[in-house]
Amino acid sequence: MRCALGRFSVGVAFLLVSVSQLALAQPPRTVFLDDWTWTELRDAIQAGTTTIIIPIGGTEQSGPYIALGKHNARVKALSQRIAQALGQTLVAPVIAYVPEGSYAPPTSHMRFPGTITVPDGAFEQTLESAAYSFKVHGFKTIVFLGDHGGYQRDIRLVVNRLNKAWAGSGVRAFVPPEYYGTSSAGYAQILRKQGVPADEIGTHAGLADTSLLLAVAPQMVRLDRLRNSAKPGPADGVYGGDPRRASIALGQLGVDAIVSRTVDALKKDMAGR
Repeated sequence: MRCALGRFSVGVAFLLVSVSQLALAQPPRTVFLDDWTWTELRDAIQAGTTTIIIPIGGTEQSGPYIALGKHNARVKALSQRIAQALGQTLVAPVIAYVPEGSYAPPTSHMRFPGTITVPDGAFEQTLESAAYSFKVHGFKTIVFLGDHGGYQRDIRLVVNRLNKAWAGSGVRAFVPPEYYGTSSAGYAQILRKQGVPADEIGTHAGLADTSLLLAVAPQMVRLDRLRNSAKPGPADGVYGGDPRRASIALGQLGVDAIVSRTVDALKKDMAGR
């Protein structure tokens, strides 16, 4: 009897070890490149995961009630959802250092503490270098998603240069206009249909900006202070709009639209490559 029990215990132990080893051998259940080992990534690429998103954020002021990493948190969360919807797609680390104006003298958002800026040329070289890195490793589709309006032209220039250099290689770069277009003018239209007055929506750190962040990273909004504040304005870093009635529910409308429209556009572009 004891012998039988001993063999049973050994069998159970062996099974548990085998299951544990099998679990450890599985690729990580995440779309974020940071969480993969190089061997896991190599195997995934060989198995068909050949699309990667390069999310571009920015470190800038967004008024007194929104944390400086707004764009970084937002583009990471949205890229995750887009990658999951596309399938066989990973998300590269967020590019957080972007053009934000001059520092001699300080212009634009650089007039507020915490904003970080880099020259356009350095920014474009960073994007190109990242894209070439992924091409070398076997990625075939490289998607740039930029969350900030100030560098959209830079991204388009980079994508055009890459595709010209890569002609005939089977590798393509994309910058779907639906991503930024939906997060700005498209989202404003959605909010107006919900009855939100145009003078509350704003263009930077207004109701639209604040609602989108509440939907993906509510801890980055100082909501109690915001609700009890006077209407912020340009001197506070809020340009057009009033963020005080921002909400997660309104933000979710924007998130859903950005993701669905971007996914649809990418599927169409990738199918016609």
